[in-house]
Amino acid sequence: MPSPVSFLEKERMKAASIFLAMLMLAACGPKGQEQTPRLKPAMEAVYASGYVVAQDEYEVFAQAEGYLSEKLVDDGAEVKRGDALFILEADQQSARFRLAKENYAMARQNYRDGSPALNEAKAAFDASRTKLKFDSINFVRFTNLWKSRATSQAELDRMKLLYDNASADYAAQKNRYANLLNRLYLEEQNAKSQLEIAGDESSRYVVRSQVDGKVFKTLKEKGELVRRGEVVAVVGNDRNFYLQLNVDELDAHRLRTGQAMLVKVDAYPDQVFHAVVSKVYPFINKQQQSVRVDAALQDTLPGEFSGLALEANIIVAQKARALVIPKSALLPGDSVLVKTDRGTKKIAIRKGIETLDEVEVLSGIDSTTVFITP
Repeated sequence: MPSPVSFLEKERMKAASIFLAMLMLAACGPKGQEQTPRLKPAMEAVYASGYVVAQDEYEVFAQAEGYLSEKLVDDGAEVKRGDALFILEADQQSARFRLAKENYAMARQNYRDGSPALNEAKAAFDASRTKLKFDSINFVRFTNLWKSRATSQAELDRMKLLYDNASADYAAQKNRYANLLNRLYLEEQNAKSQLEIAGDESSRYVVRSQVDGKVFKTLKEKGELVRRGEVVAVVGNDRNFYLQLNVDELDAHRLRTGQAMLVKVDAYPDQVFHAVVSKVYPFINKQQQSVRVDAALQDTLPGEFSGLALEANIIVAQKARALVIPKSALLPGDSVLVKTDRGTKKIAIRKGIETLDEVEVLSGIDSTTVFITP
């Protein structure tokens, strides 16, 4: 990253040469020449430099680490939101997903009707119910026999014990079967959740576009290692472009949304484009000592290229008729040397619009005053 000094020096050197004809700057006269102020259009502008950027342009970051197994798009490809751009592959994640899938399949198999685990528990439950029914009938029969004195008390007590045991076993088998059903259901739900988690992690290995537009640049090729958080592509809307500019922090206070600007794009040196300031960011870049400005293009660019370098003059003041003098005629203290009947005299003026080579005079002299370039 350039140092603050080098950045400002470079920007000011550029500002000294941009749009001289566009701003209708007059050449300075030779020293000692007598001149009068001129009425002419005047325009004051702030220099900016930057790039053409696609609307919704963003850097595509990998959400996981792996090897790029499939590159599904090339530079310049048209994509829709949600389209897969790359597929990453990692052995560890693939193994986790496969294991989760197998566990879920087994849990579903265990919970379905007719599974071996449920069949075994159900068979034991049915057997206990059959035995309970049999022992219940025997107990009733022996009770009736005892009432008719056809059996002994000991036999009746033995039948009652068998009935009580069968009743207790039936209740136990019933609870065991219900608990097994609940446990298998929970195991199936847990396995399903684990599969969904593994599937979500797996989906991070499919890198997708978040916008409709174009792939402006891909940064990885098939077989390369991609680390989590690494940029793998640049995607944006190739139907709309805006300007991303940097302006010297010394001029930040002069910027307003809605200001017009004249733009020169390096790739189209013979054309001048028009734009309007759409946003001034309230933050100074400490490294570059500049403020970011976004601008909306009023003209259509000839090509669909993002990243084109540009220079611009943001118009902060202009007049159709202004009284101007060359800056070279301006003396320290904002005064000029004028010719009078008694010789020369320094007269203070009040400045207005300033360009690189001229300054507007608001008061102090008029269009008939003769001044001398020192």
